[in-house]
Amino acid sequence: MFATLYFILALLAAIGTLCALIKARQVYFMALPYFLFAWLTGETALLSMMWQLGLTAVLAAAGVMDDSLAQCALVLFSLSWIGMAYLHFQAMDSDTYLRGALRRALGDNYRGDIPEHRQATLTDGVRSNSWLKPFHFAREGVRVHKGTSYGDAGVRNLLDVYQPAVERERPFPVLLQVHGGAWIVGHKEEQAKPLMYHMAQRGWVCVSINYRLSPAAKFPAHIVDVKKAICWIKDNIADFGGDPAYIAITGGSAGGHLSSLAALTPNDADYQPGFEDRDTTVQAAVPFYGVYDFLDRDGIRPSMPMEDFLTGRVMPSSSFADRELWDRASPLTRINSDAPPFFVIQGTHDTLVWVEEARNFVAALEAESKQKVAYAELPGAQHAFDMFHSVRTDHTVNAVADFLEWTHGQWVADQGRRF
Repeated sequence: MFATLYFILALLAAIGTLCALIKARQVYFMALPYFLFAWLTGETALLSMMWQLGLTAVLAAAGVMDDSLAQCALVLFSLSWIGMAYLHFQAMDSDTYLRGALRRALGDNYRGDIPEHRQATLTDGVRSNSWLKPFHFAREGVRVHKGTSYGDAGVRNLLDVYQPAVERERPFPVLLQVHGGAWIVGHKEEQAKPLMYHMAQRGWVCVSINYRLSPAAKFPAHIVDVKKAICWIKDNIADFGGDPAYIAITGGSAGGHLSSLAALTPNDADYQPGFEDRDTTVQAAVPFYGVYDFLDRDGIRPSMPMEDFLTGRVMPSSSFADRELWDRASPLTRINSDAPPFFVIQGTHDTLVWVEEARNFVAALEAESKQKVAYAELPGAQHAFDMFHSVRTDHTVNAVADFLEWTHGQWVADQGRRF
């Protein structure tokens, strides 16, 4: 019995490792299970190897390894451990790609441009006691205010505020987090917690929102809610020590789409029904593995298009019936010279949103925007890699903090030059 269970675990470990290593995307109906295997294995590689080695030692002491099936399982595990070790070292190298992206976009000495009193908050490296406890998010000095209403859609228009208790000059800059979930699932308490706690501990007010979901709500309801949340921040964030004049926005997947779209469409009346005169400008954007083109106009994924999924679920009509709506819903087509600074983050092995989409978006943004555009492409990273603490997540959080501090410092300096 124990040998059989051990073999099943070895087989699952081997499958997970193989999925994490191989950049296989045209997997059709297997896309979701493939992603799950690759995601969990890739982000917990060393942790997985540790408990598997421990289990092997216990079973060996109990004599289970004398069974031929257990010995076959050990061979599978051994091959998996070699792959997991590679995955762990690949994740450790993420910092090289993240800092390289920032240096290319912001300058080799970009940290020197960050105000001196804020440089002490910047972090290099990752702590093992963080990624060894992947789901431990709370940080000392951060108070969370849950369930504040910002609109009239009930639970889908609630937000949480992560308020810093640090002693620094107020008001604090603000980071707005928009969750992902293919526009049909997701919750404000499920994503980006490593980033929000990290930033709040260092003197940023972070706001995480729910928004109306499909299929009950159709586009543009999702982006309308994001705009409502921006207005709520401008009206109320001072009560939490935040600066309503400086808002950065972030989100992953569907949240990457919505955060990018919000950043590129300030004051768009179509997305602000009933509050057309409100200013919904944000000062920086950090989209993770976002969807940037609903129409796939560059033919990136002809065999696995998103249109069938979006039509009737997220979008109220097909692209043939209302192409303009689909076009305007795509951040790629909303790029303009007044876009705020962007830091786009994408994994090379993303099964659900392909890396070429991010590359095309960034190329178009760099060609048009007057502001800085940083792009980090992380080798081996899957979709949703940043949902919990891992080596790759914590390196990414450190780099995003650098970008946000740099953009905020530049904004503060620019305000001084203006006045």
